[in-house]
Amino acid sequence: MESNQKSPAGLETALVSVVVPIYNEANSLPSLLAELVPYCRERKWELILVNDGSSDDTPVILKAFEGFQGISIIHHKVNRGYGGALKTGILNAHARFVVTIDADGQHALSDMDDLLQLALEKDADLVVGNRGKQAHSGLYRNIGRWMIRKFATLLMPIHITDLNSGCKLYSTDLVQRYISLCPDSMAFSDVITLIFIKKRHLVLERPITINKRASGRSTITTLTAIQTVMEIINIAMLFNPLRIFLSLSVMCIGFGFIWGTPILLRARGVSVGAMLAIVTGLLFFFIGLIAEQLSAMRLGLLDKNKDNDEGPH
Repeated sequence: MESNQKSPAGLETALVSVVVPIYNEANSLPSLLAELVPYCRERKWELILVNDGSSDDTPVILKAFEGFQGISIIHHKVNRGYGGALKTGILNAHARFVVTIDADGQHALSDMDDLLQLALEKDADLVVGNRGKQAHSGLYRNIGRWMIRKFATLLMPIHITDLNSGCKLYSTDLVQRYISLCPDSMAFSDVITLIFIKKRHLVLERPITINKRASGRSTITTLTAIQTVMEIINIAMLFNPLRIFLSLSVMCIGFGFIWGTPILLRARGVSVGAMLAIVTGLLFFFIGLIAEQLSAMRLGLLDKNKDNDEGPH
């Protein structure tokens, strides 16, 4: 169904809101906007540009588009991070779907149409643009992306291969519901995908094209990967804490029995170390049960608040 909301930028019943987080992309921004603005206008899509506290000429470039119908420009006074910029843009979206792309010009605009077509055909809640083994990413980043996915798979079952793709299409209602659970960092892309999967929404992938970056350099570092892993642990703790604590419990109790049984069979009494390991394992188990209950309460409260927001006013 079409959205009946009216965009403050002047668009009614927009099907798609395109959100672009921007941080110090003055070199690539003019060429991107020269294609993106008419592209969105032709389709009557809402375009939301979020300047995340850029220190270069980004604000000057964006100023030329202020007041344009269908374009919303939002400025952060300070840099909030990639996820923080996406949050601002998504929360200000008014269309049925939200598409996010990066400001570096690497995403082919035609891929947005492909993501939308798949979402409409399959009634998907999230469509991830799968970059595949793009040559422009480099071996280091491809290995890092693979390791993050493998780590995430240990914590929860996933079927998406490109978790941290910056090109995604979301159901606006759903992504706005879960956005408070996401970090402001680069890990936003991974975490929001895991949330959709864990909440059993229909998440699909579609191959996209990645162009070579025209200028500038990526801000993704090893620290970014470490932060992403930590955020994945946090989200796993939110959705399935018992899986983590139960694994620790089994490891500790198993180690305790393996360590203590030979000593006990040799009639040398009970090993203090073995008992400590078993007791620790039991503590992990009960902590996991409590964490599971707290997780269910928090997620239930989140859904309840959303239902109240959608009720009659």
